[in-house]
Amino acid sequence: EVQLVESGGGLVQAGGSLRLSCAASGFTFDGHATGWFRQAPGKEREGVSSIMSSDGSTYYADSVKGRFTISSDNAKNTVYLQMNSLKPEDTAVYYCAASDEDTVVKALSRVWYDYWGQGTQVTVSS
Repeated sequence: EVQLVESGGGLVQAGGSLRLSCAASGFTFDGHATGWFRQAPGKEREGVSSIMSSDGSTYYADSVKGRFTISSDNAKNTVYLQMNSLKPEDTAVYYCAASDEDTVVKALSRVWYDYWGQGTQVTVSS
């Protein structure tokens, strides 16, 4: 059984930083596209960032470019999302997702991802 478990969320002031982690069991991130998504109250889940295992390409939503960085550590079988210069509008539940494929057609579209974590809350106060 595939399980993705996110951690690292919390409450932070605007301008602060957090690093989210996604650890997997029953699954190896190496060879699979992985992404981070978020969902704010009353809004649809949106793609934040993703990394393609095929060539290491990374993708970011315009709203987080220059502030967030996705990375993976194959030795630890963990994917990270470093979030800097956080804004109140970054407040959401953040989800880790993984695909059965090493690359996906639309990197920030949730329909291409097969496995999901339970989410971790990120709250940014103003």
